[in-house]
Amino acid sequence: MKKSVMVGIGELLWDILPSGKRAGGAPANFAYHATQNGAEGVLISAVGKDENGKELLSLLEKNHISHLVSQNERPTGTVEVELENGIPTYRIVENVAWDFIENSTEAQALVKKADAVCFGTLALRAPQSRESILSLIDAASQNAFKVFDINLRENFYSLDLIETLLQKCNILKINDIEMAMISQLFNFKGNEYQICEYLLQKYNLQYLILTVGEKYSTVFSPHDCSLINTPNVEVADTIAAGDSFTATFIQGILEGKTQLQAHKNAVATAAFVCTKSGAWPKYDRKKIEEIKNGI
Repeated sequence: MKKSVMVGIGELLWDILPSGKRAGGAPANFAYHATQNGAEGVLISAVGKDENGKELLSLLEKNHISHLVSQNERPTGTVEVELENGIPTYRIVENVAWDFIENSTEAQALVKKADAVCFGTLALRAPQSRESILSLIDAASQNAFKVFDINLRENFYSLDLIETLLQKCNILKINDIEMAMISQLFNFKGNEYQICEYLLQKYNLQYLILTVGEKYSTVFSPHDCSLINTPNVEVADTIAAGDSFTATFIQGILEGKTQLQAHKNAVATAAFVCTKSGAWPKYDRKKIEEIKNGI
C-alpha cells in the first residue's frame, strides 16, 4: 500500500524545558507523529547555521522524518517552556530561522503531491514565512486535506489571519482554550457545540476536531459527530498531545477508517503521548492498543 504523504509547514525549534531541551514545533510534531503512524511525514521549515540547527537536522534524520529544511543566518528557534502540573506555558523567541521559510520549487512540488498539509497561525507571524506558507497552501491539491491547527500563541495571531486560514482549510483542529479565545475575538454567541456547527458549515469543513484536555474530544463532520471521553493516564506532560491527535486522526481517515475508528486511534495515541516527556516519544503500540481498548 502506498504511504500517505503528510506535510507539516512551519516552525521547527527547541523547547527549552526545565529538564533540558527537546525538539518541537507543531508542524514538526505533526510530521513526526505522521511518520510514527506509518505515513511519510515531511516537514517544511528552516533552521540556523548554528549548533542548535545542526542538532535538529540530525534529529530529523535519526527519527526518519523527511524534510525540506533550509538553513539561514538567523538563529535556530527556541521556546522557553515552563510546566505547571504538566501543563506548558511558552515564551517564543522572535526573528529566528523559521521566520524566514523559503517558498522553493521543491516545496511547491512536495505540497502538490501531498495527501495532507498542516499549518497554524504561529509560523505566519513574520512576512517572509507568511508569504511562503500561504503560497504553499494554495499549491496543495484540491483533494488534499488542508489542516488548520489553529495553535494560538502569545500575540502572534489576529482576526484577519485566522479568517484567512479558515477560508483556506478544510479541516480545523482547535482546543477548548483556543475556542474561548476565538469566540471572544469573533464575538461568537452560543455554546461550544453551536459554535463548532457554525464553523463547520460557514467554512465548508470536512472535519472539525475539538479537544478538551483531560475531559473529552469531539469530531464534527457534515454527517456525523463523535464524542469520546479522555482516558485517565498518568501524565508526564501534554506537549505535542494535540499534534499526535491530529496526525493520527488524519492518517486514519486517509487509510479508510471510519470517523469513529480514526477518532478512537487519535484519542489513544494522544493519551499515550501524555505519559511520556517531550514532543517526540517512541511509540509503544501495545500500550496504545491497551488504552484504545479501554475507551
